[in-house]
Amino acid sequence: MTTPADGAAMLERAIGYALGAVQGVSPEQHSNPTPCTAWNLRTLLDHLNDSLDVLQQIIDTRHLDGSAVPAPHDDRPMTDPVAHFRRRATHLLGSWSASACRDHVTEIACLPVPNEIVACTGALEIAVHGWDVSRACGHHRPIPAALATDMLRVAPILVTEVTRRPLFAAPAPVPRRADPGDRLLAFLGRRPDA
Repeated sequence: MTTPADGAAMLERAIGYALGAVQGVSPEQHSNPTPCTAWNLRTLLDHLNDSLDVLQQIIDTRHLDGSAVPAPHDDRPMTDPVAHFRRRATHLLGSWSASACRDHVTEIACLPVPNEIVACTGALEIAVHGWDVSRACGHHRPIPAALATDMLRVAPILVTEVTRRPLFAAPAPVPRRADPGDRLLAFLGRRPDA
């Protein structure tokens, strides 16, 4: 399967966007609600860190099974999830570039998946949750139009009627002239205007 965008470049841009979204997050905001209705901001930040860990494991081992994915609500020591995100994101970007893994294939649940697809999936996850963090902090930080346009090209490949639940809600209505970021969020079941 080919992707209509460069997954590694998309991942880099998504991480850059998310790093901007977590700037200024304070421990006092950790209990803030998020667009992910079952999670507060702390749970969302922990989930983002788990996502980076999974992507790092893929780079390091070219393998991923279900046991590698941490439970989303596990007990964690009271550490700074934003500092962890910055360190993990920087390390991941360095590893992804250094490993030249663009042409590699990762075994996920016994199936071969091209790393371009893995990178696109990671980019989508990180950018959309970066938007969630921004909203939870009361900021309006749209996903950059060029990044969102690239993600709109791959989102229907990654999020189908079969794979949508339980990760994403049904697509939300969006005005016809909505910008690419709002169209992407609506496709993934979020209401950018809420």
